[in-house]
Amino acid sequence: MASLRDIQSRITSTKKMSQITKAMEMVSASKLSRAEANAKSFVPYMDKIQEVVSSIAHGSTDASHPMLVSRPIKKTGYLVITSDSGLAGSYNSSILRQVHSTIQKRHRSTDEYAIIAIGRMGRDFFKKLNMNVVLEIVGLPDHPTFADIKDITSSTVGMFEDAMFDELYLFYNHFVNAITHEVTEKKLLPLTDIQTSDVLTSYEFEPSSQEILEVLLPQYAESLIYGALLDGKASEHAARMSAMKNATDNAKELIDDLNITYNRARQAMITQEITEIVGGAAALE
Repeated sequence: MASLRDIQSRITSTKKMSQITKAMEMVSASKLSRAEANAKSFVPYMDKIQEVVSSIAHGSTDASHPMLVSRPIKKTGYLVITSDSGLAGSYNSSILRQVHSTIQKRHRSTDEYAIIAIGRMGRDFFKKLNMNVVLEIVGLPDHPTFADIKDITSSTVGMFEDAMFDELYLFYNHFVNAITHEVTEKKLLPLTDIQTSDVLTSYEFEPSSQEILEVLLPQYAESLIYGALLDGKASEHAARMSAMKNATDNAKELIDDLNITYNRARQAMITQEITEIVGGAAALE
């Protein structure tokens, strides 16, 4: 059995650790509130730009764009959103496991796919496996603005337009609620799955619908990436909050068990001392 000093040392270190995890839980809860608000506030913009793009793409006969046309698939792009740090439960492992499984099923060599990694965890994972990472971004703030990812979104869309890959899939964690997030795969490019409403809004375009489409479609694709990143950030903070709460609860349970062990050991030691004193007194009689 461990000595009383060893048990007391474990109790002290576990209490300190529980204080740290509790503080991290509170910080993540604060970040989650803002991240969730950012994700929800972006939805009206996405709905409107999708309505306009849909109206132009499906309502105008003289407007066309390469981003709306499927082409023979020679190479596939994967944009994967992870976090820069761990301690977030299964947030990173679940999405990386699915992306890796998907690539293994669909492709036989690294020449058939390209990975765009947002987040240090994803970048390190793919590079460790010698997978084809062509673009990366790390060090994003907890509440990123569109300017923070403008370069990577425009580069990603540019790669598709330059035929560096012929389709692009987006992988991220969709925020459901504070305790649930879902790994989501979405085909981003080409934009062949733009949802249309039952009644298309009629717009008058100047100078022309074609010229507006050439500007608007890349912005729309970039906005889809940004919206997924906001969604993923909310999921990240929720996952970290949940993980730190579980760690704090586990630490408290461990402290309770250690206290019971400490008390039993102390009681046994006192009993032994009393026994030795009584035995010694009896020997002197």
